[in-house]
Amino acid sequence: MSVLIELKEISKSFRIPSVRRRTLREHFLDAFRQHPSEQVQILDRVSFQVNRGETFGIMGRNGCGKSTLLKIICGIYHADSGSVSLNAPITPILELGSGWNMELDALDNILLMGSVMGLSLKDLRAATADILAFAEIERFANLKLQHFSSGMAARLAYAVAFHAVREVLILDEIFAVGDVGFKSRCEERFTQLHAAGHTAMLVSHDPKTIVNFCQRAILLDGGRVIAYGTAAEIAERYVDVVDR
Repeated sequence: MSVLIELKEISKSFRIPSVRRRTLREHFLDAFRQHPSEQVQILDRVSFQVNRGETFGIMGRNGCGKSTLLKIICGIYHADSGSVSLNAPITPILELGSGWNMELDALDNILLMGSVMGLSLKDLRAATADILAFAEIERFANLKLQHFSSGMAARLAYAVAFHAVREVLILDEIFAVGDVGFKSRCEERFTQLHAAGHTAMLVSHDPKTIVNFCQRAILLDGGRVIAYGTAAEIAERYVDVVDR
């Protein structure tokens, strides 16, 4: 079984300013001062591999470094140390709706974001009806995105991404958006992609999601991998960590 994603000793920290402003005068004077800061370690020597055709889960409490890790894999952030090896093209679904042009309507944004994700305009035009139907926004195809609710924009983002899937899909809380019907469609589409041989990395706080869709997983805590094993093992360990 070939390895498509390999992380070796990934570490990442951010410098956080230490600023306390209590009065308008302090806000004004802060513009002329140097502020103290602290170095916060987000990821600490994280290593794992993802094999071709599997769905690999990542679990952990809020603030443990899951989203930062995905952004490093996708090239949004650079690691302070360590290496990321990608042996296949990826489609990330991270911050839903990022990259939209709020002054354009849904139809134009489908063409815009789909082309960024690698689809041709011909393929996008052919898929537009299916994308709108998947997102359940056919009536709002000509409405500017600035008038969309956050839920409508999220459904549209998923719908476009699910039609622009490269070999590897990177997903952050994929089943946490929308109503029961939309979640069911996402689960069905994800199952189809897995059956077709696509590889995926899936971040979720839901143990059932990890058990149902993943073969292996890791558990992050404090930026470190504290457990590595089958999806069922990691889901059980995650519940233990959260319940402490």
